[in-house]
Amino acid sequence: MNLSLYSAATGMESQQLNLNTIANNLANVNTPGFKRSKIEFQDLLYQKPSKAAGTDSGGGNITPTGVEVGNGARVSATSKVFTQGQLTSSGESLDLAIQGDGFFEVQRPDGTVGYTRDGSFKRNPQGTVVTSDGLPVLSGFQAIPTGTSAITIAENGQVTLQTANGTTSFRLTLTRFANPSGLRSMGGNIYEETPASGSPEAGQPSEQAFGRVMQGYIEGSNVNIVEEMVNLIIAQRAYEINSKSIQTSDEMLKNVAQMKN
Repeated sequence: MNLSLYSAATGMESQQLNLNTIANNLANVNTPGFKRSKIEFQDLLYQKPSKAAGTDSGGGNITPTGVEVGNGARVSATSKVFTQGQLTSSGESLDLAIQGDGFFEVQRPDGTVGYTRDGSFKRNPQGTVVTSDGLPVLSGFQAIPTGTSAITIAENGQVTLQTANGTTSFRLTLTRFANPSGLRSMGGNIYEETPASGSPEAGQPSEQAFGRVMQGYIEGSNVNIVEEMVNLIIAQRAYEINSKSIQTSDEMLKNVAQMKN
């Protein structure tokens, strides 16, 4: 009987983590470049109190089925879903959205490289292109001189600057990973490379299956509010059912305790 209590408790704990994941998705519905997380469950080890399937039952006969009692469930992973977010026009020359595969590289305060899909870029006083948090954007960006009258960025990453001294140009690069779901979320719309993600691969936009760079657009979150609300209801009902299992087990134990000869 105690096993049912513990199994239901693991179910409630798992659904609480599920609820936390859904809430985080909904909280970031308007976060540029945000990728929703999905939770994955696994069943726990099984107890085999009597016989196991495939054992010899005598006379050369094999038991077709056995007795297995589960110990509940646990969360095995919360993986990022890197589907394309909706592109929204902003009209800003340094707002860049990636349509397709790829990340922008940024330099973090500790000197390491981070990766982002948030292309809400700005210029600092030195002309360096930075993120909203002031992190320098790498990915082939060069400093934009003071007095630049026009910035044109093509879909293949070719950047053309109109300055008082004439026209200068350079080309951007993008970075991708074999397993982007293996990236570690660092907050601030930044991801970090891990052994699970694989090594970063750099390439030119619009080439070798890399995404296109869309100037004047921002990639929105890929969170679907309706889908998340449905998942929220399912998680709530699963939590309630596990709670009901605990109540039922408690009532059965109470009945056993109150039995009289």
